[in-house]
Amino acid sequence: MPGVADAAVYLSGSNTATFDVTLKIIANCTIAAANLDVGQSQGVLATAVNVNTTVSVTCTNTTPYNVGLTAGSGMGSSGTTRYLSGTGGNLETVQLDLYQSAGSTLWGDTQGTNTVGGAGNGALQPITVYGNISPQATPAPDTFTSTITATVYF
Repeated sequence: MPGVADAAVYLSGSNTATFDVTLKIIANCTIAAANLDVGQSQGVLATAVNVNTTVSVTCTNTTPYNVGLTAGSGMGSSGTTRYLSGTGGNLETVQLDLYQSAGSTLWGDTQGTNTVGGAGNGALQPITVYGNISPQATPAPDTFTSTITATVYF
């Protein structure tokens, strides 16, 4: 190959040089969320419907984090009060609660108040989101939806 010296043996002497290799690790987190399916065949909402899903966080080792969940896109949703909205012209709603643990603290998006915290370990950490639709007046048949945004703060 042109420009490449032969691997010959030289006996006249030698000199050395050193060079540094640098890698800077910064605090970082990623987040992913699975959909929460409350069911496709609910009838009268006379009994509680409990389901759960997972939000997964991967953070740099020792990086502290908080995970918040927005109120969602359902009509009338605010803070930790969430609603699923009917589609099209249906203005009816279904109330949904999201908890940090089954039936415990409501999950919100205010750090230090109603978010879930942890510390990164460099691996994926699943966090369970507990959903509950309590008994309530049953709206007209429809598909009810809301889009919740999960945010990891670090």
